[in-house]
Amino acid sequence: MSAISLSTRGDTTRRRGPALDVAVVGGGMVGAAAALALARAGFATALLEARAPAPWQVSDEVDLRVVGLAPSSMALLDDLGVWTSIRESRSGPYAHMHVWDAENGAAIHFDAAAENRELLGYIVENNLVQWTLWQALEAAGVRRMCPAEVRGFEAREDRIQLDLVNGEPLSARLLVAADGAGSPLRQLAGIDTRGRDYTQRAVVAHVTTERPHQNTAWQRFLSSGPLALLPLADGRSSVVWSLPEAEAQRVLALDDAGFLDELGIASDFRLGRITATTPRAAFPLKLQLAERYQAERFVLLGDAAHAVHPLAGQGVNLGLRDVTELRDTLVAAREAGRDIAATHVLRRYARRRRSADTLDALGFDALARIYAWQAPPWVAARGLGVRLLDRLAPLKRRMAEHAAGL
Repeated sequence: MSAISLSTRGDTTRRRGPALDVAVVGGGMVGAAAALALARAGFATALLEARAPAPWQVSDEVDLRVVGLAPSSMALLDDLGVWTSIRESRSGPYAHMHVWDAENGAAIHFDAAAENRELLGYIVENNLVQWTLWQALEAAGVRRMCPAEVRGFEAREDRIQLDLVNGEPLSARLLVAADGAGSPLRQLAGIDTRGRDYTQRAVVAHVTTERPHQNTAWQRFLSSGPLALLPLADGRSSVVWSLPEAEAQRVLALDDAGFLDELGIASDFRLGRITATTPRAAFPLKLQLAERYQAERFVLLGDAAHAVHPLAGQGVNLGLRDVTELRDTLVAAREAGRDIAATHVLRRYARRRRSADTLDALGFDALARIYAWQAPPWVAARGLGVRLLDRLAPLKRRMAEHAAGL
């Protein structure tokens, strides 16, 4: 079988204990959450990762990669015993979301109070979430294998055998692939993907604005793509600006003064002048959905299963909902006396999550396509639809509840 990489050096112990229940490959936010959730549910679990995350420190500059954690994600992290630490370390709460169209001015506003909630969510640094989860693994009994390399795997009657680079045998009842959008494990399992390249990049930075962000997530749809200003804990805003490839490269090459001017115009000066910025970075945007989420004794989680447009800020939230569903499915199978990696058990997880993830991913894609329409009749119709939606409280509430994962 062809090779992929993963280890057994570093903080890995070299003991040969009994076979594991679950081996999770990939120690990002979703993979680490999966390993922690399964271990806390009583499954013997190992996490294999190529590189340990860099330690997070409050004195560090705020990570450019941030995530908007929905209530469903906060609930999972709280259940895992890490949410309080994340929230109190450095997180930006937001109680409002304001979305408006640059072409017709139509806007929709979401307010937590209208949903009988205190907050809509928190903006948190990716590396803070990952580091906090990583630190909790050992106490939960997770066998951390880092750095780690897997050359291949073979499903057998009662287990799946992992072929590690250094030759140490490792077997588990179930293999979980949480190794990112380019997932080598998914490729080894022969699972294809479908989707499209948006030929866009998201330019990211943290900026200081003339007016406070008001604990509001601001998003403006421009003809070139959506621009989001997300509230950080320190009073600044995190910029996620989706632009065509060539335009993204031009914006990245601007000096700070030029970037601040263009960003101010693009944001309609909603928070006044943009007065300062961090260095910028960018990452490519694509829609990618795995054709299936399971193989024999094998499942996909997170970006390995689905990569979505960031306009709705739901990528990590979808991955953490995968974690919750997988944990609950395996616990139910164990309580019923079933093999946790039996085909019919994994099919139940795969069917539920692939259906939900696909619906969300295609919804985000449809939204991106609709806001790309520039013909005047379509722009007018779009504006009419948004204004109507903003007035339909029950439908708007359903949208907010779905985004929250409630």
